Amino acid sequence: MQTHFIEGGNGVRLYVEEHGPQTGPAVLFLHGIFQCRLSWRKQLADPGLERYQLVLMDLRGHGLSDKPGAPENYNTGRYWADDIHAVITALQLDRPVLVGWSFAGFPICDYLRQYGEDSIGGIHFIDANSKRGTDEARTMVYEDFSALIAGLFSNDVTENIGGLEAFLKRTSYTDIPLEDYYLALGYNVIVPTEIRSSFFDRVIDNDDVLSQITVPVLITHGREDAIVRVNAAEHHARVMPHAELSIYDGVGHSPLVEDTGRFNADLARFIDKCHPPT
Repeated sequence: MQTHFIEGGNGVRLYVEEHGPQTGPAVLFLHGIFQCRLSWRKQLADPGLERYQLVLMDLRGHGLSDKPGAPENYNTGRYWADDIHAVITALQLDRPVLVGWSFAGFPICDYLRQYGEDSIGGIHFIDANSKRGTDEARTMVYEDFSALIAGLFSNDVTENIGGLEAFLKRTSYTDIPLEDYYLALGYNVIVPTEIRSSFFDRVIDNDDVLSQITVPVLITHGREDAIVRVNAAEHHARVMPHAELSIYDGVGHSPLVEDTGRFNADLARFIDKCHPPT
């Protein structure tokens, strides 16, 4: 493993890890909101993915990356785009496959809007959304989600932890193993309360960008997702008609950990589609 701090948009330092051979096809993993690079530990542990160059970044405001307080650090699309561009450029990644879970759909779209698709090999959206703040966007998330997690933005410790726990439990259709649950709770906690609402403070629609995509796209979604509705994935498949849509029955918001075997096999197959073995 190699570790790096890379300067991203508006000078924010991003923590990045590289795993696997640098000669293998590159994959850049982007985690969900309040998560970190550790979200992908079950992918790192899979021998079937060892032949790839796996790059994990902590998004701004998360993990070991910088967490500046001003809202514009999180509601400015150009900064998210510059972050991804900086990692690709600094590590000289050769047309990486962008793998984005949940919230990461937004930074990926920000990147595509600013830099296009020429420097990437493909896109894997996982229970992702690409709209926010519009009437249509609200049909793609569950109505009770905002009320459920209201404590996330509270300075009262009890309310705050309660909001985090409600959020975590909503990320999986089945019970999360306790070891995984408390690890996730830990890296959710370190996202400062005062910046959390800034992640939601955007009005955006990315259909115009996604409709122009020509690189391979895989859309993975848990049918039992209780955060982002399946209609978000179905919408993406309509906007990108060449995309492959893969729905996981009996799985919630986290296919990467709820059905790791299938997910990792699908991911490997997709990487090979984007970078055919020679």
